[in-house]
Parts: sequence; C-alpha cells; structure tokens
Amino acid sequence: MDALTINETHRRPADTGQDPKPRWTVEQVEGLFDLPFNDLLYRAQSVHREHFDPNTVQLSTLLSIKTGGCPEDCGYCPQAARYHTSVADQDLLALDAVVAAARLAKEKGATRFCMGAAWRGPKPRDLDQVIPMVKAVRDLGMETCATLGLLKEGQAEQLKAAGLDYYNHNIDTAPEHYGEIITTRTQQDRLDTLTRVRAAGLHVCCGGIVGMGESRKCRAALIAQLANMDPYPESVPINNLVQVEGTPLYGTAKLDPLEFVRTIAGARITMPKAMVRLSAGREEMAEGIQALCFLAGANSIFYGEKLLTTGNPDVERDRALFARLGLRPMVVKGEERGERGEA
Repeated sequence: MDALTINETHRRPADTGQDPKPRWTVEQVEGLFDLPFNDLLYRAQSVHREHFDPNTVQLSTLLSIKTGGCPEDCGYCPQAARYHTSVADQDLLALDAVVAAARLAKEKGATRFCMGAAWRGPKPRDLDQVIPMVKAVRDLGMETCATLGLLKEGQAEQLKAAGLDYYNHNIDTAPEHYGEIITTRTQQDRLDTLTRVRAAGLHVCCGGIVGMGESRKCRAALIAQLANMDPYPESVPINNLVQVEGTPLYGTAKLDPLEFVRTIAGARITMPKAMVRLSAGREEMAEGIQALCFLAGANSIFYGEKLLTTGNPDVERDRALFARLGLRPMVVKGEERGERGEA
C-alpha cells in the first residue's frame, strides 16, 4: 500500500478473543519513514493542525526524586548500580524539596510536573512517601506525572487516588531489539504495568528511545507498537539516546538527526491526538533540528531542571527559541487532565 493513502484513523474492532487487525503495520510505518522528507513533514504537519494549535507547546518539568542504585541493566541508563558512571546516588528527596522544585517549575511556565525514581518498582514503603508528593504537587494546580518503575497490583489505584494524572513507563524499543538493551526484565513486564495503569484510570505516558543501534525497521516497529495500543498513549515521549560514559551503549554510532525528525513525524501521523514530546537528547540537538521536530508535530518538551541525570536546555534558551519560532506555551485549563483533542 502506498504510504500516502494509508488510513491513520482505522480503529481496531472490539475484542473478540482473536488478534485484532492493527491500525498500523510495521511495513506501513516503514513506508512513512521512506517518504521524501518534505512529503513526510507536510503530511505530519497537516495531521497536527487537525488536532492542535500548531504554535503551542506543552511544558513539563521532570525531577529525579531518587537517583541511582537501580538493580536493572538497561544499557542506556547511568543510574544502573552495575555501571560505573559519574551519576551519584541520591536517596529519596524530602517532601518540601519536591514541592519547592514543583513551585519553581510552575513559576517558570511548566504545567506538568513529573517525578522519577530509579527503582525496579516501588515497595509499599516507597509509595507511602511518594503519595504525599503527588498530592502536594496536585494542590499547586499542576498536572502530575510519575515514573517509578514496574507497578504491582493495586499500586496504580493508590496513585490515582492520590491525584496522579499520568504514569510514564516507556517500552524503550521494538520487541525484536529489546533483549539487546535490557535483560533483567522483559518488555511484557512493562506492558503488564501499562495495563495496570490504564485499568486504574490513569493517563498513559509511553514512548521509547532511538539511536541505540537499531535499524529503521526497528524504529518503525516501535512506533507501530505504540500506535496499536488500544487506546494509544495520551503522551508519547521520543528520546534520542544520551550517551553516558560507563554505560554499555556509550560509543554507539549516533543517529542521523533527520532520522530523529522522521521518527517524530511517524509518531504524529500514527497517533494524531497524542502529545508527542521531545524528551532526552534535546540538549545535544541543534535548534534547527528542534524547529523541524516542531514542524513534524512535536508539541511538548521537558523544560528546566535536569532530565533525570542528563542535561536539558535551560529555560532562557528555550524561551529565546520559542520567540524566534513564534511558539508559545500551551495553556492547560483547570481540570482538563485528558489531552486528546483538548489543545
């Protein structure tokens, strides 16, 4: 099928006990990636304009509330205890420190505050300390998000009751590439957590990482897997690998920046109502490439603070770029916590 005639609005039928027809096959997404660059961006921007104001960008701030010491072996992550990196371990932050960071983020224009902890998954005593943080940030009038690792039965419901809006849990890469990046948990473990998150009524924030030595077909498979979730995630962070010395993926050949833009465009076309977020790797990204990403349909960024343990462009630089591009922060109104079609 010609990629230009693919119907991105095709929906899967109700569950009949059989594998439903996917909205997008890997081959169809690969067909998008293979389009001439201008044709791909034109299509992505056209889809974007159908659902969002093309000149607004949602601002999120991500704070590492517990850093390092993770028992997992994710090949990209400097927080894994088994790797020798420059990242220093940090115990769980105190409640007042988290609230102060959230208040500052709000003053600088962020509307969502995400709290990340380097755990395989939170123990009950960990969740007991995170829940007051969620409540306090919500009381500031911000959207709340957490990324705490694998969730057990009942934990997503606890977070929902505390006022959490979004739970982030990325699938990282395509299924066929996953075992080359992580061996201490399976991708199905991640999918099980996402099922619990969705069942609890939380919004899903789920994306992946590119630039980990994968093929274009692998990137297409990642986008197809995300797009075929039913429903697809409300937020889709696309990360470009930040190489940290001491991790197994340090020294991997860097991804062509235009291939990253193609990945953003593929996410926008296949998940037209999702927030597509420029996430890790933006610090190393030229402003011209960032501008192309916004043209390709990215409409969310992490803003201010450090992105967990790697750099993030500073607030003033982002403001200057926004001014040059004629972009403005997206306004989140009151209790509008869902993102589909609400921009």
